[in-house]
Amino acid sequence: MKRLVFASCVLIGMILCANQSKYVANPSDVKKVSSIVSSGFLAKPEKARKILVFYKTEGYCHRDSIALGLETFKIISEKTAAFTVDCSEDYSVFKKENIEKYDAVVLLNTTKLNVTKNEFVAQNLISFVKSGKGLAVIHAGADNFYDCDEAASMVGGRFACHPWNANHWWSFNNLAPEHSVSKCFAKKFMANDEIYVHTTPPFDRSKLDILVTLDLDDPRTGDIVKNKKAKKYREDGFYAVSWVRPYENGRVFYTSFGHDTHAWLDPAVLKHIMNGVQFAIGDLK
Repeated sequence: MKRLVFASCVLIGMILCANQSKYVANPSDVKKVSSIVSSGFLAKPEKARKILVFYKTEGYCHRDSIALGLETFKIISEKTAAFTVDCSEDYSVFKKENIEKYDAVVLLNTTKLNVTKNEFVAQNLISFVKSGKGLAVIHAGADNFYDCDEAASMVGGRFACHPWNANHWWSFNNLAPEHSVSKCFAKKFMANDEIYVHTTPPFDRSKLDILVTLDLDDPRTGDIVKNKKAKKYREDGFYAVSWVRPYENGRVFYTSFGHDTHAWLDPAVLKHIMNGVQFAIGDLK
């Protein structure tokens, strides 16, 4: 029996650590993230918390962002008491007996997850959140669930295009400067990132608490709306960037920030992402 338990522990460890070596962050970037994070960086949890960071990619791979994102979660786990973290890209971690041990799941730039072949992934994730747990979705986490409308609806959006491309500074409106997740931003601010347009459905503004939008009054940002593809998918001209929502007894956070390393190295954006994670966990109201 002891050998069986030991073998099971080894297998789980292999699942949680496998293939992380292919995502290698720049050491100087890791050092910068570490300098941003301090013991008081995040809210004090109500109790010991454990999260699962899932980073499987079946489509486009945001390699640099995933690499630094994984390191960021590890750093925060080591330097703060906010949560402990497991990281994996193995679908089996969504088996009911495993996922139940977490307070929240983070979809870190996952793309085109195969939830047709692995039906239990979407269904167990939906049940997990409905039961009172949390889901935090970062950037390309919205480029998923094309074969599961319920899961896409839970996230709140589904990727259509990104006319606001990476390696450019864009203007944003903070619609909720008093909210615990977005209070790290000024009412108007700029950030360097790639911003998604989401299709309706599943995007439904009435079901979401929108925190951040693109600031179209700034010509540098607003002129992109002349792009016919952007207008095609959002005739209402409303481009949400970050939101939170209740989902039955659970909580969901989504942000379009996180295409590359800029998000993890921008103190305000990093705080926003981690505030969103803590909202999903339940430690920020």
